[in-house]
Amino acid sequence: MDRSREAAQVAQLRGTVTGRGTKSIEVVYLITSADHAVAPPGVLAAWVRGHWGIEALHHVRDVTFGEYLSQVRTGQTPRVVASCRNLAVSMLRIGGWSNIAAGLRHHARWPDDALTLALT
Repeated sequence: MDRSREAAQVAQLRGTVTGRGTKSIEVVYLITSADHAVAPPGVLAAWVRGHWGIEALHHVRDVTFGEYLSQVRTGQTPRVVASCRNLAVSMLRIGGWSNIAAGLRHHARWPDDALTLALT
């Protein structure tokens, strides 16, 4: 039997989630095959933060850019379009926008302001 895939550790993570004027407590359970020597609490927390950072980008691409609704599906085009979306998100973040949707709306109204993002 291959024991490398058995659960070695279970952890509970609690966090406060704020959204649209409401606060709630979110409880997440983690199950990993990494034991406590390999993945102490600090390492588990870093793994979760890294995962949520990736999910935050996917959320922006899915919700703000409507990526799931895209009909671009052939060849290298989906990868190129995703790269363009990532570039847009990165440029807006570098330009100081924490709300990507608001940044996109702003630059849709004043497209010349987008030129300053490249200079930031």
